[in-house]
Amino acid sequence: MVQRLVILGSGESGIGAALLGKQKGYDVFVSDAGSIKPHYKQELIDNAVEFEEGSHSEEKILNADEVIKSPGIPEKNEMVKKIRAKEIPVISEIEFAYRFKGDSKIIAITGSNGKSTTTALTYHICKTGGIDCALVGNIGYSFAKQVAEDPKPLYVAEISSFQLDDIKTFRPDVAVLLNITEDHLDRYDYKFENYINSKFKIVENQTASDYFIYCEDDEVIMNKLKTITVHSNPLPFSMRNEVKTGAQIKQEQMMIRLQEDRITMSIYDFALKGKHNQYNTMAAGIAAATIGIRKEKIRDAVKTFSSLEHRMEPVATIRGVEFINDSKATNVNSTWYALESMDKPVVLIMGGTDKGNDYSLIKDLIGEKVKAIVCLGVENEKIHDAFRDKVKVIVDTKSASEAVIAAFQLAQKGDTVLLSPACASFDLFKNYEDRGQQFKHAVKDL
Repeated sequence: MVQRLVILGSGESGIGAALLGKQKGYDVFVSDAGSIKPHYKQELIDNAVEFEEGSHSEEKILNADEVIKSPGIPEKNEMVKKIRAKEIPVISEIEFAYRFKGDSKIIAITGSNGKSTTTALTYHICKTGGIDCALVGNIGYSFAKQVAEDPKPLYVAEISSFQLDDIKTFRPDVAVLLNITEDHLDRYDYKFENYINSKFKIVENQTASDYFIYCEDDEVIMNKLKTITVHSNPLPFSMRNEVKTGAQIKQEQMMIRLQEDRITMSIYDFALKGKHNQYNTMAAGIAAATIGIRKEKIRDAVKTFSSLEHRMEPVATIRGVEFINDSKATNVNSTWYALESMDKPVVLIMGGTDKGNDYSLIKDLIGEKVKAIVCLGVENEKIHDAFRDKVKVIVDTKSASEAVIAAFQLAQKGDTVLLSPACASFDLFKNYEDRGQQFKHAVKDL
């Protein structure tokens, strides 16, 4: 009998799951309470996938054999409660994709901060080492879409806690846990322990043939490890301790040790600067070593990596204010991920062509992390309406240079000015690349 698969949410992960489900013979139905982006809608039409937008039809959803829930939808959502009450299994898109990965290997990377950078760097090392691999998860394609359209022998996946919440059998060959800091507690009943448990789900299905790479300098991780049993091979990284296997940085030298192999290089050769990126580089280096990439290739890749342009791209630090270009964040989810990674007070530049955005997704994060919003768009009413109770200062600008000057005036030493628009760019710019370039030029002109 054909299984009925209902997908809640029509973002990158939802559409990917729909395409894979259709390909594998499921009866697929996509439901989004908001609007579905035109290009995603076209993909659903082209693949003859039934969908609805603007509301959830209970009768069409509650007859599901299985539900895939977008990572952005919380458990307290009314429809999710009804699905749970009917005891319909709920899984995440990464769990669904995992079923169809075949013999492919997975390096899965999670953590409160640094996921995107570490995932992109790991992918870069694997590519430099000659491996045919794909960058998936919260960065690049959704895992399910990649499996459906262009399967690879290796997937390097950035995984959020929300994606881990609904796994059952998902088991990465290499799991990387960078750090855990208090985050998203609104989604975890305001209990830090619940969030910690969520992050640790990345190792729960691992076996003795797998690897677990983690930061030994992170107290939260180390305290949790005292209370649980992990079956995979531990590979810690540290700047404080000597490690027998794993990686350490001591006297400006990184050393990666795996069995008999040793890789050493100076931190001054790292393309990525900053202490947090030294941790990220150790994690990526170990991950690459576990899958057999030669040490000279790892060294080359670490030296040649450049941040993804327009994706959390550091531009400059001026009088103690850091400027970051995340122009590629053309939807609310992307801005959510950008804000999630911030650990300094933020002046946020956002706005543009609104595609029926639901700003409620980032309201809590904005309240927690953003001190001022600089709107960069023609129509800014919706941003004012959404955030006036969360942020004291919201100003309007009509060009990249005007936005940068306004943000710099609102920022203090130690703050970050983040361009992460949550909107398309077509009102004032040709595309998100043009918006990012103009932002970078305006920063350089300061």
